[in-house]
Amino acid sequence: MNQRRFNKQFARLFEYGVTMAEELEADGVLVVLSGPTDWDKLAQRRRDVKVIVAGDHAEQLEGAAEAGLLTVTLDMEHAPVLERLTQALLQSVADEHLSHGGDVVTLYGGFEFGKMDSLSVVSLDERLGRLTARDLQQLETRVPLDILKTVVDLAVEIGREGREGKRVGTMFVIGDTRKVLQMSQPAGFDPVRGYKRKERDLRDRRVREAVKEIALLDGAFIVSGDGVIERACQIVDASTANITMTKGLGARHWAGAAISRATNAIAVVVSESTGTVRLFQNGDVVLRVEPFARAMKWQEFQYEPPQAEQVT
Repeated sequence: MNQRRFNKQFARLFEYGVTMAEELEADGVLVVLSGPTDWDKLAQRRRDVKVIVAGDHAEQLEGAAEAGLLTVTLDMEHAPVLERLTQALLQSVADEHLSHGGDVVTLYGGFEFGKMDSLSVVSLDERLGRLTARDLQQLETRVPLDILKTVVDLAVEIGREGREGKRVGTMFVIGDTRKVLQMSQPAGFDPVRGYKRKERDLRDRRVREAVKEIALLDGAFIVSGDGVIERACQIVDASTANITMTKGLGARHWAGAAISRATNAIAVVVSESTGTVRLFQNGDVVLRVEPFARAMKWQEFQYEPPQAEQVT
């Protein structure tokens, strides 16, 4: 387990963050770490400012709560730092460590792994839109938060990576499955038909990788509240009357908004043009996640041997 040293640079940046939080009257300081650090030294420098520490595993955060720090577990070890930061903010609001509408000072390693080198001030109104702690609690009541997180993470990967060098757009409709299926019809061949439930469970990494392959096909994935794909390649048929949508969003986003308003389902839509992931509830966008960085596309090495010299 990597130990994030509480060295002079980390200490100075943290002190700047605490001072800035005091001056801005921010909700607190969020520190996104890739490993444990000296929690007591961190706590000694926080003064009266609320400090939240986020790590990928509970083991990385052992001792932080005892030192008086709030903790958030991400389970996103290999994700880009900005995705981890977004999830840390989201989880902090869900756990009511941070309040909707305020500001938070964030510290993270943005340029070099293992070093704390970046400080940002984030407005939760701008970053999380209209998503509040109460909204998240309602989402968790309808769709367990761990299942929702699994689907959103998968959607972000599809938006960022695409498939075979091409951008991919798709949609997941989660929860209220019976009603959603009543408002859906197959677009064609259903690639998940006939498979056992455990072979359609998105909590299995192999299933998620398979979904990336078939996300190229038209239609939506219908996902139950326990994370099992019930149908794939489904055309969602719900009324879009009286729905307001941002200019430039296409039919897939309209369908996601419509089905989320007509049912208690949550729609997660990946934009084919930008890779942006939007989460719809009750017809409105409640969360937007940018892909941040696209996967590198490797090309075959082209080699042409030199022409042999002709002897005259």
